[in-house]
Order: sequence, then structure tokens, then C-alpha cells
Amino acid sequence: MEDNLGSDSVPSGPIDKSRVMTVKPLRCLVPVFPSHSGSSASPQAPPFAFGAPTAPFPPGAAQFFPFVGSHESQTPATVPNQGMPDTNPIVSPVPLNSFRTPAPPAPPVNTSGRGRPRGSTKSHEPYDDGYTQNGGYENGFTIDTEDSSDATKRKRKARKTVKGPEAVAVSNSEVDIDEMVNHLLRSFNLVDINTSLQADSDRDLVQRVVLVYNLLRRKIMQLDDAKGIIPGISRRADLRSGTILMNKGARANTRRRIGAVPGVNIGDVFFFRMELCLAGLHAPIMAGIDYLNSKVSGDEEPIAVSIVTSGGYEDDGDDGEVLIYSGQGGGQRNDKLITDQKLERGNLALEKSLHKGNEVRVVRGLKDGTNVTGKIYVYDGVYKLHESWIEKGKSGCNVFKYKLIRVAGQPEGFMLWKSIQQWRDGVTARVGVILPDLTSGAENLPICLVNDVDSEKGPAYFTYSSSLKFAKPFRSSKSSICRCSNGCQPATNCPCVEKNGGYLPYSIGGVLLSHNSVIHECGSSCLCPSTCRNRVSQTGLKLHLEVFRTKDKGWGLRSWDPIRAGAFICEYAGDVIENGSDSDDEYVFDSTRSFEALEPVPTDEPVKPPFPVIVSAKNKGNVGRFMNHSCSPNVCWQPILRENEEECFFHIGFYAIKHIPPLQELTYDYGIPQAEKKNGPQRKKCLCGSTKCRGYFY
Repeated sequence: MEDNLGSDSVPSGPIDKSRVMTVKPLRCLVPVFPSHSGSSASPQAPPFAFGAPTAPFPPGAAQFFPFVGSHESQTPATVPNQGMPDTNPIVSPVPLNSFRTPAPPAPPVNTSGRGRPRGSTKSHEPYDDGYTQNGGYENGFTIDTEDSSDATKRKRKARKTVKGPEAVAVSNSEVDIDEMVNHLLRSFNLVDINTSLQADSDRDLVQRVVLVYNLLRRKIMQLDDAKGIIPGISRRADLRSGTILMNKGARANTRRRIGAVPGVNIGDVFFFRMELCLAGLHAPIMAGIDYLNSKVSGDEEPIAVSIVTSGGYEDDGDDGEVLIYSGQGGGQRNDKLITDQKLERGNLALEKSLHKGNEVRVVRGLKDGTNVTGKIYVYDGVYKLHESWIEKGKSGCNVFKYKLIRVAGQPEGFMLWKSIQQWRDGVTARVGVILPDLTSGAENLPICLVNDVDSEKGPAYFTYSSSLKFAKPFRSSKSSICRCSNGCQPATNCPCVEKNGGYLPYSIGGVLLSHNSVIHECGSSCLCPSTCRNRVSQTGLKLHLEVFRTKDKGWGLRSWDPIRAGAFICEYAGDVIENGSDSDDEYVFDSTRSFEALEPVPTDEPVKPPFPVIVSAKNKGNVGRFMNHSCSPNVCWQPILRENEEECFFHIGFYAIKHIPPLQELTYDYGIPQAEKKNGPQRKKCLCGSTKCRGYFY
């Protein structure tokens, strides 16, 4: 309909459809601008410059996202008329939501043969749980790829934030995560690790890597807390921390191997699968079977190197030395279809290891008594496969079964856990018990006194007291008390949160999230309940402790329970003294001494507590008085303040530096006095046995 029609013309009357000569897509048509009054009806130049989004932009016109224009010099664009060919056609339209951040290059294809985690019937294909053939690590942890609508709902739920008048906006830019990570790595000498040491690591490197991982994981949890983010699939601090350290090269035992892993002791405990990966004990962070493929091992078939029992399958054992392990795969899927396990991937590797006779590392996955959904992973040493067969599982599918027997001559691992459970259940009696409860009921849990070393009947007499006794409290400026009837919450205007720098010091599970110079807990005037997560040290003991006789250091303290990093252990109780301690008083805690900070601080000056306090537990105290010194401790102390409207009470809390297995002695660094005094504490020979032992302590 191009003939006899001006740019302003409006057709009238019937239209002869036979005269339609050309039909063009709408996006190819050039805009027609109305002519001014009194001018001819011929097409005119528009009153503004027009061009395709990808064409050079006229002066004063800026390109906009998501279109990217040319970087050439910008000159006014010529607008084609209807009678002229379009030399710069408009590009095909693309929806705005199609423009996303360019994806990184695809990682190398994993040919190691590892499949989905044991027991999984869902697709986890974007997730790579192991190493590449050249020993590199694949990043990016997409945990599940379920229906997109379900995943979107979960992600939206995970990103809920606190709203309302009490909400506090916390900017993502307030904390530079990368700088914080770099500072941690420099502080623990994990930058540019020696290649040979990283391939075959020692105990020190393994512990430093796992320690930094936990410090970073808890700090990320605290930052998410302060933003009002509810943890969920997209907010896995354990995976995020592990990915960061992997990208930074902060890991141990990068060389794949058969048999024991250097730097990892039998009985070591882990609370996250990522820790096993960082320590080089078990590479996959989800799959239960780790194996070497043909290109790594040099054989034509894969062989298994480690397994993790998780309780998801019908694994069984008899006396702790034999493990009946179920293969991976199979089961009942979402569509109700029952599938048998196949002899492939990890199952095939276990079968080949049976014939080859190589050692396989075993990590026992146990239930965490403090966390309903949590697991504790215990390294139980090396086993050998002795038998395999197929049987019907509970779901009706065929399941591969493997019998593994523990190699003789190894220290106790899982057997120790079984023994402790028998003590709890009363099946067997604890050997060497002198007193079943030396607290006489003063604590939530009984604390037994044990000596299976010599004939000593117990420590010198003292009065058991579960808390610190002050002659008079410290004065403090009038501070606001919290009125959180449901307990203090992060990302709110709670005064107790503000005292802690805008963060809550503890997680929901009562784990210390960061080691600050002081912890401000809720005081007796606060209106929050006793279950408030900011009253962790006020709820008493949660661990089953025992006081035991050591071989050469007198009495010591240890726990029947595994202790995770950051967990509260106990207070140091006693009498606060003002005029200094006696030189013969061996039960003294002095907050004025110099202590090495666990987390890096921005200054080289030693961290000083808010109040100089000296506590004597010689005549009155609690289990904290039995904790011995070590130059490489597994426990640290934190000053705790509980403020009322006008008074302030100072307390000393002990927290785990790292994961501590059951029956491992609890120790902390006694610190260095500011100056040796004539009647002050004198040097004593240190018997801690640490590789970093100073040779003395005070």
C-alpha cells in the first residue's frame, strides 16, 4: 500500500487488496514523522536523531544496558528515508531477561567416574564433587537441580530479611570478604604454600587449613546473620568458605593417594564434608566413595581410596572392627520406579579394590547429638575389602554389599566412641572412677573424677563453685537493656546487638562466631528469656566432662563428647582478688597477661581486656581450674561482660579453638606476665609436648 500515499495521508474508502505489493516485518519499517503545517507531504527528517541500539550514538545520547554500542567516535546517525535502503537495520529483538552475566568457560569434563552421592536419585549434574584428572579442583557447588519452580521458591524463602521498624540495613560493602580472607591466610601462613608440603602435608598444615576454614565459615555466617538472611540452599556458608579457600589454594594433601593421609590422625573429627576435602582425606563433598581413575592410578580400572558412611544406607557392623558397606545408586525414585544398583563408578572401584587388595580409608558418619540434622565424621583408619555380594534392600532393589575389615595395629578410632556410649548406657563401667560427680550436683551434668594411672585419690580439697565471685561489681555507664521478649535477634536495633558491633556473637546453636576482644552478653536486667542465644555462657555445662589423672602433669580436664570449634566449654570460676596472687598459688587466672590472638587484629599491640581481673581458684572454683597449659592449645578464653543498668560483671569463658575428639585433653595458653615480679609467678618447665613448645610457662 505504498502508491499514492503520502507520509501524512490517511486512506479513505475501500482498499483494493490486489494493490498490496510488499509486506515487511514491523521491525524493518522506518518511523514516519508528521509534517508541520504548511509544508509538503513528503517525508521529512525527524526532529531528533534516530539509530539502531548498536549504531553509533549521537552527541548527548548514551548507550544503555543491555545494549553495547560501538566504541568508535560517535557521529550523528543518518536516518534513512522510505525510499532509501536501510544500511543499518535494527537487530533482532531479545528479551531483557536474557541478558545475564557471561558464564565462565566450561570446566574440563570430569572423567573420574564419580557419580551422584550415595542414595541420591535426583539429578546433580552441574555439581562436580571431586578432582579433575590433573589434580585440579572444580569449583561451583550447585547442590540440586530440581524443578525450577521449587528451587525458586526455596531461594526466595532463603533470602527473607527482617522487616519492620526494628530492621537494620547492613550493606554488602561494609565488609570486604576478599580482604578478610587474605588477612586470614597471611596470618596463618597459607599464602604461596610450598608445593611439596602442600602435596604431602604435615600435621601443622592440615590443622591450619581446617582452622582457617572454620574461622571463615563462622564469620560468613555472622555476616549473613547481620543482613537478616535466613540460611538456605543458596546461603551454605560451609560450601562458600570451602570454595573460597580452594580458589586461594589454601588446602592440604593435594596429591591423591592410597592409604593413610599425612597430617590426619585416626580419631580426628570433622563436622563438615568440605573439611575432609580440604584436608585431603576424602575428595567428594557429597559422594560416599572416592576413587582413582585409570589415568591417575596407572591401572586400567578404577580403585577405591576412601569411603564415608553416612547412615543413609543399610550399613552395619559388629564389633567396630568390621564394616558392612552398601554400594551407591539405586533405590526408589520420585516417579516410584525402583532401580537396582549398577556395577559402575564407585561400586566398580570397590569391586576392583577387593581383587587388588589395596587399603581403603574409612570415615564414619555419626549423628550429631547437638544438631538434629548434623553429622560428625570420624576418621577410623584404613580397612581392606574381604567380600562382596548382592542382596535385596528394604526398597526392593538389588544392593551391592561390601565387607571391610580394619587393618590391625592401628590406634582406637570408632571403637572409642562405642566404649563411651557403653559407659553412658551403663553397659560397662568406666575404669578408674574415684567420684561419679565431684560437683555434688552443682552442674547440669555430673563430672566424674578418674584415675587409671597411679594411686592418687584426688586433688587437694576445694569448694566447688560454678560461677565467679566478685567482692563488688564494676561500675559502668548507664546502658540500654534489651526488651527482646522472644530473645535477641540479628539485624535489629537490639542494644545488646549494637554493643557487639552490630552482630550477635553466637549462632543459633550456641557456637561462637568470631573471637572479638570482648563478648557482650545479656545481663540480668534484660527482658529476654534465659533461652536467648546471647546468654550461652549463662546456661551451664552442655558437655559431659571428666577430671582425670595425667601421666606427668597432675590432674587434667577432658570431655566424653566431641566438641566443635567455637563451642562454649565452661567458665573459669573462683574468687576475684585485688592485691595480686601468691607465688605458690597454682590455680590462678590472670587476664592482664599477654595472650596470642586467635584471629588477626588490625594492630600489633596485644589485646587488652576491658577490666584487669585476677582470679584464684585455689580454695573455691569449678572444673576450669583443672585445665592445663599448652603452647599449642585447643581452647581459648574470651572476656564476657554482662551489664545491668549501672553495674557490669566480668566473666571468663572458655571456647574450643578447633574440633576436639572425645577424651582429648583440654588445654589453653596461660599467657605471659607483663613483667616478672619478685613475688609474682615464676617460670615452670612446660611438659605440653607440642612441636611449638616454648619450654616453660607461668
